[in-house]
Amino acid sequence: MPAYCDVSLPVPLDQPFTYSLPETLQQRARRGCRIVAPLGGRKLVGVILRVHDDPPGREVRETLRLVDEEPVFDEDLLWLAEWIARYYCAPLGEVLRAMTPLSSEVRTAKVYALTDTGRAVARQLLLAQDNDPAAVILKLLEKRPFSSSYLAKKVPAAQKTLQSLKRKGWIEIEETAAGRDPLRAPSTKLIVERTAGAQPVAKLSKPERELFAYLELHPGAHLLADVEKAVKKAARAARSLARRGLLTLRPDTLVEIRAQPVQEHVLNEHQQRAFEAVCQSLESGGYQAYLLQGVTGSGKTEVYMRCIGAALSQGRGALMLVPEIALTPAVSGQFLSRFGDQVAILHSAFSSAERAEQWRQIQDGKARVVVATRSGVFAPVQNLGLIIVDEEHDGSYKQEETPRYHGRDVAVMRARHSRAVVLLGSATPSLESRYNVQRGKYTLLELPERIAGRPMPEVEIVDMRQEFLETRTLAVFSRRLVDAIQLRLEANEQVILLLNRRGFASFVACRSCGSRLECVNCAVTLTYHHRERRMLCHYCGYTERPPAHCPKCESEYVQFLGAGSERVENDLHLLFPRARIVRMDRDTVSGKRSYERILQGFRAHEYDVLVGTQMIAKGHDIPKVTLVGVVSADIGLGMPDFRAAERTFQLLTQVAGRAGRGHLPGQVVIQTMNPDHYAIRFAAAQNYMQFFEKELQFRRMMRYPPFTALAKILVRSKSQAEAMEMATEIGKFFGPQPKEVKLLGPAEAPIPKLKQEFRYQLLLKAASRTRLNELLQSLRAFALAKGWPSTSLILDVDPLTLL
Repeated sequence: MPAYCDVSLPVPLDQPFTYSLPETLQQRARRGCRIVAPLGGRKLVGVILRVHDDPPGREVRETLRLVDEEPVFDEDLLWLAEWIARYYCAPLGEVLRAMTPLSSEVRTAKVYALTDTGRAVARQLLLAQDNDPAAVILKLLEKRPFSSSYLAKKVPAAQKTLQSLKRKGWIEIEETAAGRDPLRAPSTKLIVERTAGAQPVAKLSKPERELFAYLELHPGAHLLADVEKAVKKAARAARSLARRGLLTLRPDTLVEIRAQPVQEHVLNEHQQRAFEAVCQSLESGGYQAYLLQGVTGSGKTEVYMRCIGAALSQGRGALMLVPEIALTPAVSGQFLSRFGDQVAILHSAFSSAERAEQWRQIQDGKARVVVATRSGVFAPVQNLGLIIVDEEHDGSYKQEETPRYHGRDVAVMRARHSRAVVLLGSATPSLESRYNVQRGKYTLLELPERIAGRPMPEVEIVDMRQEFLETRTLAVFSRRLVDAIQLRLEANEQVILLLNRRGFASFVACRSCGSRLECVNCAVTLTYHHRERRMLCHYCGYTERPPAHCPKCESEYVQFLGAGSERVENDLHLLFPRARIVRMDRDTVSGKRSYERILQGFRAHEYDVLVGTQMIAKGHDIPKVTLVGVVSADIGLGMPDFRAAERTFQLLTQVAGRAGRGHLPGQVVIQTMNPDHYAIRFAAAQNYMQFFEKELQFRRMMRYPPFTALAKILVRSKSQAEAMEMATEIGKFFGPQPKEVKLLGPAEAPIPKLKQEFRYQLLLKAASRTRLNELLQSLRAFALAKGWPSTSLILDVDPLTLL
C-alpha cells in the first residue's frame, strides 16, 4: 500500500508537497481526490496528484483527512488543469481550486492554539490569579484550540489578551478545515421529500411522525420553510430523518428558473447545413472546431439545441457556455423546456452550496446538459461530446484574477483532448477566431440572414457635433432619437437605450481651478450616483459625499459633467413622464437573480423602455423591441487599448441586433461625435467582413494578435519606488532580444494607481507562443529568486485589456 502522496495546495508556489498517509487512508487515497493537509500553521484542502512508496528523504508531515471517497478530478480534468497552469503561468494548486465550486463542502476557520512554550507555561501555572484573563485562556487552550469568538464569550477583553499572548509566543493562529454538514443549510434553501420506498420505524418523535405523515398526504418535493408552517419543529425532524435515510433533503437550486415553452422551428437552409455538419463530426467521434457566424436573429440558439439533442442521442454529454449571468436564466428556461431534468445550471448568482449540488449532479451523470458561465468550462460532464461557446467574442470569458484563463480557449483545448466537437458562435467573432478560419484551424458555418426572412434593422447615425451647432445645447438625446422614442411609445412598442457607463455624472470638476475629484485609493475620478447621493469609485468602492465647494480652491463653481445610465433614465422620465422605464446595470442588479426579474418584466411589457449598459446588448430576444438607441457610441473608442475599435464594433452590432426580432421592423439610432470612424461606420452597415479586413490590416502592421503572441506583465506595490524598481529590474532581466521578440516598457500602467497600489507594466510580444512561455517562466523563476511577494507580479497571457 502506498505510504506517501504528492499534494497540490492552493498557494502561489509551483511545486507539489509530499506527505505521509496514515494507515486509515492508504487504501482510500487516490489521484484526483481532495485531502486536508497541514502547511505551516494552516490546514489546507489540496488535490492528490500521486500516491506512491518513494521515501522523500526527509521528514514529512502526515495528512489529516480525506475529503472525497471518489476523485473529483478525472484524468481529463487533471490534464486540463496542468495545461492551464503551463500556458497561463499559474500555480497548479490555484488552478485546481478555481476549477471546482465545492468549497462549501469544507468549513474553514481560524483558531488559537498553544505553542510549546505556552503549553509549558500553562502546565506550570506560573500566572498568579486563576481569574487572570491570560490564565483562563491558556487553561482553555490546553484542552484544545478554540476560535476567537468562543474565547470572547468566556473571557472579558479576550481580543486584547490574545494579541498579548501571541506577541509573547505562547499562542499561535491555526487554520482548520472540516467537512460541512449540507443538512444544516437554512430551511429556506432546502427541498424535502420522502425517500422512495422508505417506511417509518417504530421509534420516531412526535414531530418526526407528523412530518412523515404530512409528506405521505402531500407527495412530491416541498420547500422546507413551507412545510414548517404546517408542521411544528419540521426542520429539526427533517434533518434527523434525512440522516437515517427516511427523507431526502437537497439544496433548492432551480426554484426560480422556469422552463419556457419553446416551439421547435423548422430549420432554414443555412441552419440545416450547419446542423448537419456538426452531426457528421459527432458521428465520427473525433475533434472538430466550428465557428458559427450568424447575423443577430439568425437562429443560432435553435441550431445549438438541435446539436445538443444529436449529442444526447449518441449517449454523449453537452456543455454550453454563455458570457453573462443575465443570459443564463433565459437560455436555461429554453433548455429546461427542451431537455427537462437532464439540464444543470452553473453560475455565480447561485450560492456556493447550490453550485456544489449542481456540480455533483453533473459528476454523477444525472445531468447530461450543462448551461454555465465561464467557470462552467470545468464541469465534469460525463462522456463529453459537444461544447458550445455562445457569443464567443465576449470579454466576460476572460478571468481577471489568477488563473487568468480564457474560457473559450480552454473550451477548445478541452474539446481537443476529449475528442469532442466545439462550436463557437457569434454575430461578431473575435479577430482571433475569424483568423483561425483563414488558417484552417476552424471550419466556418454561416447564417447570413434572419429567420423567417425578417429584415435587418435600419441604422441611422446622428452626428452630435452637428446637433450641437444646430441646437446650441449639450443634450443627452438628439432630436431624432427623441422623435423616434415618442413614435414607439405611441405605437405601444418597446425601446432599448444603451449607454455603456454607470452613474449619473462621470466626474466632478471645478470651473475655477480645473481640478477633478479623484479617489483617494486609485488614480481615477469619482462618479456621481444621484439616487444614493454619493461619489463612488467603480474600482475600489470608495465613497464620499458630493462636494458643495472645490476641495482645492474652495470655489463654489463645481460642475457635474458627463452622463451615465442613471442620467439617461432621469432625463427620460422628464421627457416622457408617462412612460414605464427600467434601468439594468450593476447598480440595479446587485441583488440575487435581479437580472431575470427586470428582463422578465420587460419581456412581459411591464416596461416600455429599458436603459442599461453592455449587459442589455446581447442575447436578449424581445419581439416588441422596435427601436434601439445608442446614446454615445464613442465610449471606449478613446481607450489606450489596441482592441478598442473591435470592442466598439462588437457592442454596437450586438445591441443593434436587439431591434426588429419579431414581426415588426426595427430601427437603430446611433449618436456619436466620430461618425467617420470605421468601427462605427461598419457597425451601422452591419458589415463584419469589411471591419475584419480593416482591423486585421492594423493588427498586422502593429504586430498585435492574432499576428503575435502577447503577454502583459504588471508590477504592483504600495510603495511607488519599490514598484518602479521591480519594473526596471524586469526590463534589465530581459535585456536585448532577437527580432522575433519585442518588449514595450516598463511604463506606468494606464491606471497608475489602483486600490492603494502603484502599477507599472510591460508588454511582451513574441512570434512563437513557445518562446513567449519560456520567457515568462524564466521571469517567474527570477522573481522567486529575488524574493518578491507573490502578489507583486502579475502575468496575463493573451490579455483582453491593457488597462
